[in-house]
Amino acid sequence: MSDNSAPPETSSRPPAPRRRKRRVLPKVLIGIAVVLVLALAAGAVYVFSIDRSLTNNLNRADNMPPETPTEPGQSPRPAVDPAADGALNFVLLGSDSRDTSDSGSGRSDSIILVHLNKKRDKAYLVSFPRDMWVTVPGHGKNKINAAFAFGGPPLTVRTLEGITGARMDHVVLVDFEGFIDLTDTLGGVTVTNDNKFSSHGFDYPKGEITIQGKQALWFVRERHNLPNGDLDRAKNQRKVVQAIVRKGLSPEVISNPVKFNDFISGVAQHLVVDQQLSDSEIRSTALSLRLTGSDVNELQAPISGFGTSSDGQSIDVVDESKMKELGTALRKDTMEDYVKKYPDE
Repeated sequence: MSDNSAPPETSSRPPAPRRRKRRVLPKVLIGIAVVLVLALAAGAVYVFSIDRSLTNNLNRADNMPPETPTEPGQSPRPAVDPAADGALNFVLLGSDSRDTSDSGSGRSDSIILVHLNKKRDKAYLVSFPRDMWVTVPGHGKNKINAAFAFGGPPLTVRTLEGITGARMDHVVLVDFEGFIDLTDTLGGVTVTNDNKFSSHGFDYPKGEITIQGKQALWFVRERHNLPNGDLDRAKNQRKVVQAIVRKGLSPEVISNPVKFNDFISGVAQHLVVDQQLSDSEIRSTALSLRLTGSDVNELQAPISGFGTSSDGQSIDVVDESKMKELGTALRKDTMEDYVKKYPDE
């Protein structure tokens, strides 16, 4: 499936609706992993019970690539830059497969890199469009979500490290069912909808709306009825991630021990984390955070336009210059400067 031919033609036009019918896991569910960490830092009174609810329900798997290259010509993994010592990068993946232990089944329609700065007072959610045309190690040029199909989370991590040059520290996989559980447990989340549209019997007016359950599911799945297709869908997904964080940290939820613990334990059951992410590291990371919902920034990995690959696939073309800057910001822990320079990404 490799493609080493001439670069694809690009244009500034939004991608035409793609008729292929694909199951798309709601990327919004990826926000659960961020909420889990933030929630632990939010209420000291509940630290013990929340910690127990989280760690007792988490699943673990070998989701990280080995430190030493295992194939000829394979590059070593990036080292941590001293300037960013203490910062963390989490790779959050939503799999097509409902069984998150089956990490190589299907493509990942959800790829978000979460960067926690070393001061622990800022978090950055960087979504990578599934059709981004990149080099997948050992497979040449391909869509970024193909890395999951070829080699599960380990190859996805290597692909992201190759694109950015930044070290990925941990992986979190999220399954389909957790999405509905999360929004229902929270009693819905509120977002500002930029485009009026309808999907699967639900109407989404322009402006502030509150969504949950299947209504939230189709809000983050819809792309055909949006003017910019996958890009608008990714924006909606990132909005819901932020809304989940805000709601998860709201006094309404935190002050209700039963609701808060139901939320944490219910969500944890739908997560698979890498073996290296120990209970003690989760605990120490969570308790080091100084975040509120407004400290979580969402952005998209940079693309320059849309095109067609030599084998006829519709693709998103990487903005190489901006991607280099993004990689530097991740490595040097200067994401705040990157966001100030590119506020509309």
